Amino acid sequence: MTEKPRIVIVGGGFAGLNLVKRIDKEKYDVTLVDRNNFHSFPPLFYQIASCGLDPGSISFPFRREMRKDSVKGSHYRFGEVRTIDVARKEIHTQFETLKYDKLIIAAGTTNNFFNSPDLVKYVYTIKTTAEAMRCRYEILDRLERAALTKDRTLRRNLLSFVVVGGGPSGVEVAGALGEMKRYILPREYPDISPDDLSIVLLEGTDRVLGAMSAVSSRKALEYLGKLMVEVKLGRLMKSYEDDVITLDDGSRLTAGMLIWTAGITGVSFDIVGAEIALAPGRRFEVDEFNRVKGLDDIYAVGDIAYMKSDDYPRGYPQLAQVAIQQARLLASHLNKNRFEKPFVYDDKGSMATVGRNLAVADLKKGHLSGWIAWMAWMFIHLISILGMRNKLTVLINWIWSYCTYTTSLRILLHTTRYPLRRRWGEK
Repeated sequence: MTEKPRIVIVGGGFAGLNLVKRIDKEKYDVTLVDRNNFHSFPPLFYQIASCGLDPGSISFPFRREMRKDSVKGSHYRFGEVRTIDVARKEIHTQFETLKYDKLIIAAGTTNNFFNSPDLVKYVYTIKTTAEAMRCRYEILDRLERAALTKDRTLRRNLLSFVVVGGGPSGVEVAGALGEMKRYILPREYPDISPDDLSIVLLEGTDRVLGAMSAVSSRKALEYLGKLMVEVKLGRLMKSYEDDVITLDDGSRLTAGMLIWTAGITGVSFDIVGAEIALAPGRRFEVDEFNRVKGLDDIYAVGDIAYMKSDDYPRGYPQLAQVAIQQARLLASHLNKNRFEKPFVYDDKGSMATVGRNLAVADLKKGHLSGWIAWMAWMFIHLISILGMRNKLTVLINWIWSYCTYTTSLRILLHTTRYPLRRRWGEK
């Protein structure tokens, strides 16, 4: 028997999981490597941060997924890929070394702090499940402490929330905080006046949701106003120190809690055995077949891939649909062992939600807003979540929250300090 070529896929997001499902396991030995042992659903991270959903509702263990017929024959390895040795055709995690014949990088992106790396120590982010949970606990902790203090200045500082970045994530987080201020505070925190809780959304350009239509941008701005969110457009943050933001015009803004959604950059690797210049956003530049330029037998798909076209001279948008479509086409090419159909993005539209009954959607044949866009947003996201149990759990949570304005998820947990953790085999 001849040994099958080994394909190693780095990252189990939308692109990575679709590759694992569609690559022919009769032809290839497929291994998925991810630092988490589960697939998650990033579009709903903001709902974890705002106590709308439990992490388990939008996560699916890889090992359970591997039991399905479409995935059987593939393998999962736990670990964070740190080094890619091109000459030896090896990848190195903190636990082990894996050899490959073909490597597919689908690691996605991480937070971009725009040449201010120290911000990572002071701001809250929601790029992962763990980050969203930490954000949730900080919000709840601040609400509980604010309910105790008699010092109004301290209370206002505790409840001064600033969201930096007016893209979909920023708008959704700010809207969720606005809903807490409008609906949750009067019901569950009667000791706190809504006037003491402030929410500011900072956006450096002249409108929110810059990648969507002007109509959607205007509607989103209107909806944020209904939820008592103050929006500052055309303002850039210059520094953040001692709970004070200094803006580019010299003005200052109190920010007891700063939530950063302002930018993303590709996950970084140490490339050994080859010189490669990364594209903007620390992405791998690929051709129309997702082959990394300058590297043999290495492919990149999804957010970490930089593919230009006539319609997208700055690269395709970093969206789930792009990742899914690229992964499916690449799997088809690998199964046929030939590359014949260049990638062309089929834009199915984009949408964002601001709050209950408040959403916007840009579709191929029109625009939706308000309640009907909100229903469309919920339906699309619901059917995209893996697992029937997860779909039902999310649906029940949404219905319950809609009818009662409450949830059992506002439970504050602080991790314990001891015992000190030791990782087996970590380098």
